[in-house]
Amino acid sequence: MTPILLLGAGRMGGALIQGWREAGAFSAADLIIRDPNIEAAAFAGALVNPPLEALSAAKTVLLAVKPQIWREAIRDVVPHLAPDAVIVSIAAGVRAADISEAFGGRAVARVMPTTAVAIGRGTASVHAVDPAARAAAHALFAPVATVVDLDSEELMHAATAVSGSAPAYLYAFVEALEAAGAGLGLDPAASARLARATIIGAAALMEAGGEEPAELRKQVTSPGGTTAAALAVLMGEGGFGDLLPRALAAAVARSVELGG
Repeated sequence: MTPILLLGAGRMGGALIQGWREAGAFSAADLIIRDPNIEAAAFAGALVNPPLEALSAAKTVLLAVKPQIWREAIRDVVPHLAPDAVIVSIAAGVRAADISEAFGGRAVARVMPTTAVAIGRGTASVHAVDPAARAAAHALFAPVATVVDLDSEELMHAATAVSGSAPAYLYAFVEALEAAGAGLGLDPAASARLARATIIGAAALMEAGGEEPAELRKQVTSPGGTTAAALAVLMGEGGFGDLLPRALAAAVARSVELGG
């Protein structure tokens, strides 16, 4: 499946390259990178912005540009690709049928990853009808992510809301927790250290123990205690049970819009 042509090496493309390097999955020599906004020196060993004729060597094409510009980004590329090149797209919301048509009918897999692929701890939701495209998506992401296959492409919108966008929800929660702690009189730096270390530790415990989040919540919630008092607000009217469905619905709606 190599060489791999990356169309775009921004935040997510760069995270993948870093993760592959750390995992020993693909070497720089396996990569062809096309992105007008990067410096070749930052990707030593890879073939960066080569003449279009060189793109015919690519076996796998990773479409990693913003969904708003994907058609523009591939316009000059498509005529130079090998007929059997497989397309793996991480462009949020863009339908596989539209991608396949734009790429001359080539097989397409859609993936919604998270940037934690950079440290080998990402997640990747995958949908592909074509077995070769699905296999290519797994080969790209399994070394750096937990991969989940989706039966329907329509579920990509939900996967985007639940997983692809979710790291930002967590960061926003930590940001608000830090600010609230400072508002109670903690030194801002101390509040930040406490909030971040606590969230990281809780997530690690959830992973290590394999217990359900609800069970872990019960274990640290004494009846009538301080945690119960806080959860009465967070899980009460207007809390997580109301906010998260609304937030995810907004993400799904935007994902649909991006797909045109």
